[in-house]
Amino acid sequence: MGFAPSALALHNSITERKALVVECDAAAQLGLLGFLRARGYQCAAVSTPGEAFEALDDGDFSFTLVDLTGEGTDATDLIRRLKLHGRSAGHVIAVADRPINGIDAIPFDVDAVLHKPLSLDELQQAIDHLIRPQAEANGPAPEQVAGRIRKEMDLWCSSKMLDARQIIREAARVDVTVLVTGETGTGKELVARAIHHFSTRRAGPFVKVNCAAMPRELLESELFGYERGAFTGAHKLKIGKFEAAHHGTIFLDEIGDLHPALQAKLLHVLQDGEFSRIGGKSTLSVDVRVLAATNQDLERAVAEGRFREDLYYRLNVVHVFVPPLRERASEIPLLASYFVERYAKLYRRDGFAIAPSVMDRLARHRYPGNVRELENLIKRMIVLDDPFLTRFSLPDSGTNGVRPLPAPGPDPEPSLKEISRRASQAAEREAISKMLEQTG
Repeated sequence: MGFAPSALALHNSITERKALVVECDAAAQLGLLGFLRARGYQCAAVSTPGEAFEALDDGDFSFTLVDLTGEGTDATDLIRRLKLHGRSAGHVIAVADRPINGIDAIPFDVDAVLHKPLSLDELQQAIDHLIRPQAEANGPAPEQVAGRIRKEMDLWCSSKMLDARQIIREAARVDVTVLVTGETGTGKELVARAIHHFSTRRAGPFVKVNCAAMPRELLESELFGYERGAFTGAHKLKIGKFEAAHHGTIFLDEIGDLHPALQAKLLHVLQDGEFSRIGGKSTLSVDVRVLAATNQDLERAVAEGRFREDLYYRLNVVHVFVPPLRERASEIPLLASYFVERYAKLYRRDGFAIAPSVMDRLARHRYPGNVRELENLIKRMIVLDDPFLTRFSLPDSGTNGVRPLPAPGPDPEPSLKEISRRASQAAEREAISKMLEQTG
């Protein structure tokens, strides 16, 4: 098949943008791939209709761009068969000369028709017209994500976070690996996204991989992909995350949990920029910046033999430490107000505001879950319409996040069954809240 050897993906919080290019002219195909990849599309390129239908088995595309002027191409039959694939082909954009076999019927069957010589401005307008409404329904656009990054970084007013912000700006200018450390929930992913956003790779993809979310075998195929027939169940070629991040950034979260065998393979990629898919015989070269994050003490892991020393030094060229929220308490009111503004709009709770007395309680809390805990707390208050924080309790200051024993009173201790019921309800609320945020 005529796939481009390195696929690019634009990652946002919801979906990837994918394009299928059906073009028999090699030079035109190369130009279209460069144009689309620069705009964040993961591209598959094929030369014949037969290859196009095979490519559609690899997944769903945002749109299919097909040149109908190829020798021997039956335009009417090709469009009809593409439309039969429905969602897999996505929107169909045709490029045609006049006259062409079946051209009169084409405008009624495709979503857009462009004519040669092809104008890239017209192509961009067609894509925007067809794709952007769908992208806005699916999740935030890249420029919205970038705006959110800048807005959240503007809330960093403590001396430690101002230092972190300066390191981020300086590290972004140079293509080196960066290790981000800090407790769970402090905002390490935000730091990684900020480095990508301020770098020269900002137009390329940002690909996140959680190294603790899957067993070693699945993680290896996720990172490096596999060839068709590499193992039982490998019915088609799979592009790995490193290929998807070509000319962009890959963010390896929870790097401390990476299996030793994968540590060796990752070290090879960092040293040479090369790897092989599982079951593959050829070596692939990628241009990828690697950012990694962990809440573990990697120096201790190295001393205990759980993490390769050479890999640690490869990753730790620049180090960004994100302090816990309790060490930057001056930011709590700013973050709380930001989350109220953001989620009150998202959950359609216009006018929701936190009383000063409640804000004072929030500022005194120790937040063992850090910024993520504060964010989820604000979500819960908004979803339950609880601006005075009366429907669930919050530990008082000085307890280090441990809820104190209740004072004697007429109310009995809740039963184990009641505690279980409350925990189930809280988990359900959180799941609904996340789904609402994802779907808008």
